[in-house]
Amino acid sequence: MSMFDISERAEKYRAQLLEFMDSHVYPAEAVYDEQMRAAGDPHFQPPILEELKAEAQRRGLWNLFHPYPEWGPGLTNLEYAPLAEIMGRSHLAPEACNCNAPDTGNMEVFTLFGTDEHKEKYLKPLLAGTIRSAFAMTEPAVASSDATNVELSMVRDGDEYVLNGRKWFASNALHPNCTVLIVMGKTDPDAAPHRQQSMMVVPIDAPGVTVMRGLPVFGYQDREGHAEIVFQNVRVPLKDVLKGEGEGFAISQARLGPGRIHHCMRAIGMAERALELMCRRASTRITFGKPIAANANIQDWIAEARIDIEMIRLLTLKAAYLMDTVGNKEARTEIAAIKVAAPNIALKIVDRAIQVHGGAGVTDDFPLAMAWAHLRTLRLADGPDEVHKRTLARQELRKYRDVKADN
Repeated sequence: MSMFDISERAEKYRAQLLEFMDSHVYPAEAVYDEQMRAAGDPHFQPPILEELKAEAQRRGLWNLFHPYPEWGPGLTNLEYAPLAEIMGRSHLAPEACNCNAPDTGNMEVFTLFGTDEHKEKYLKPLLAGTIRSAFAMTEPAVASSDATNVELSMVRDGDEYVLNGRKWFASNALHPNCTVLIVMGKTDPDAAPHRQQSMMVVPIDAPGVTVMRGLPVFGYQDREGHAEIVFQNVRVPLKDVLKGEGEGFAISQARLGPGRIHHCMRAIGMAERALELMCRRASTRITFGKPIAANANIQDWIAEARIDIEMIRLLTLKAAYLMDTVGNKEARTEIAAIKVAAPNIALKIVDRAIQVHGGAGVTDDFPLAMAWAHLRTLRLADGPDEVHKRTLARQELRKYRDVKADN
């Protein structure tokens, strides 16, 4: 028996989710596009998405990501992996099932480190899908791939902290239902490098919080938005410091481990859909008297795509298995490896699918252009490729630290 065999309960969710995708999600994509165009607002919450959320909730396909039975189905990472892959096939599915980033990571942070008040005020509405949240960590003035560079100041003043600084790429902050931010900043510049940072809970409408703009991603204004936010003398009570002063870096590591694997699972789903679209297009379009699929280079692309998808799926499942059995820290090599491999491989497959589609591939008539933009961005989000490669290289070199050089 393989250690990657899907459990009976995960198989049940998988079958239900596949049926939901076919009967509701894929047909809703065209309706979603029509409603967004009619609204003329890139951050509009279209009615079709609320209908999908209600249907997913009715079917029990809700909060599938949450590992704690008190708040969700309590699936392991290995059980959730095939479900995240299925949801990755459509940009509507993660939010429809309340499994969309950055809310998933924020909900886990509130679960692990939030007070009873935070859970009542924010976690429960997030789990119900009635509000959204954002994670404010990245800054425009520093290289945020190194989290110790964070500069937003958090200065203690009596029973409060005063926040001053600027963040950007706070995804979800322009969603009309976004009500709360989790903000990382610097509370003690003189502490050890990984103890200088803290995380705090800040309502998005707190005095001094100003959402400046939504940042475009390869020309797209994503509906949830990637906001640039200014914090000017924002006062945060002591009770809204998560876990305690100096714990920001530790929280970020706890948050990003599951987040990274979720992204990679969804990337595999994008790659699978791109391969499907590539095969359908190549089989039905004729050039120079024969189907595009008859060309040797197209057959090579299709074969390589299948090989690559199977490889990254197995590596991702291995990472999920290790996270479940030995913990995120012990699985850091595999987590770093999939964070590099999955977006890059999926990006290559999507790029080739675009090529097979010709001009149509770069339009919004197909989901390929948007998938390309998302996957290219994913090579930067949650740590750029280079940081993860650095982690991998250090892990490999550590094995030979005590080996003497050959004479």
